[in-house]
Amino acid sequence: MLLTACNKTDYVVNSEESTPVVKQVSTFPVIIDQDIQYAQGLGYDDSSTSSFPIPLKLDVYYPDNEVINRPVIMFIHGGSFMGGSKLKPEIVDMANYYASRGWVFVSIDYRTSKELGNIAEIPPNNELYYYKGIAPQDWISFSQEITSTPEETKTLIAMYAAQRDAKAALRWVVANSGIYNIDTNFITVGGASAGAITSITLGISNQEDFTNEMDISEDPTLATTNINISYNVKNIINFWGSNIKLELVESIFGLDRYDINDPELFTAHGNKDPNAFTPYSEAIELRDIYNSLGIYNHLVTLLNAGHGAWNATADGKSLSDMSFDFLVERQNLTIE
Repeated sequence: MLLTACNKTDYVVNSEESTPVVKQVSTFPVIIDQDIQYAQGLGYDDSSTSSFPIPLKLDVYYPDNEVINRPVIMFIHGGSFMGGSKLKPEIVDMANYYASRGWVFVSIDYRTSKELGNIAEIPPNNELYYYKGIAPQDWISFSQEITSTPEETKTLIAMYAAQRDAKAALRWVVANSGIYNIDTNFITVGGASAGAITSITLGISNQEDFTNEMDISEDPTLATTNINISYNVKNIINFWGSNIKLELVESIFGLDRYDINDPELFTAHGNKDPNAFTPYSEAIELRDIYNSLGIYNHLVTLLNAGHGAWNATADGKSLSDMSFDFLVERQNLTIE
């Protein structure tokens, strides 16, 4: 095991004790630090037959002010685990919305199936070796059992890699909290679609999950991932996601990770979502799981909206407005 098991209360605490202050309206100029490498992960290009380290990058948006205890949001883009970008215009807009009001907003890239090469060209008896260091054997074998094409298998492998990368990114945020004056007591993770699936899993899974299933001899890039840093997620923002990855964790490893200490949850989901992995019924299922555990959660049903409903509103409020209200209330932030 690379990472000593730790519970959800073992995290880095900022010495600043006062509640962060945020602004009701856009107030501060926004500074952007782009393409910061937060870790590496193994992957392939279209022609390679051996894996190699791929740099994993993120962007940090933060207010031009002197505040020393800022809340932070780490946001994860969608793309069906086959693509996508931290520079998606809607995410950039959301980043500026929050950073101009006092948050640090971190938008990350991660490995998708595009970084996992062309498995169709790998002989069947070499497929397991091909993914060595990218996902553990149990995950690879299960993925092969339940899929019918190499591309489907590769997508499920990418789901593991994406989760490993998102956890590494959050550890980087905590490790570098002093640079950006982040108060690590006020961490939010969020995402849309595949990014929401990853955010939900990031907040609810144990910290050692998606990390200690492989050791450094299998994946030497684990040494780049701030492996000994821990974190505490306070809230999750879920835009049209699902708990499919947590169901995979239960099916593959026999682990049910929901418990009463899970982060509070904000969900916005279109009731006409046609995506097979993120139907509206997933929002209802998450709500019911949370309610059964007695954890506060808030579901906004985006009426007559489909998948990727970035422009949807409810009661005249945008997704950023609604999630802002949720975070201010649930984190008891001081608002000016």
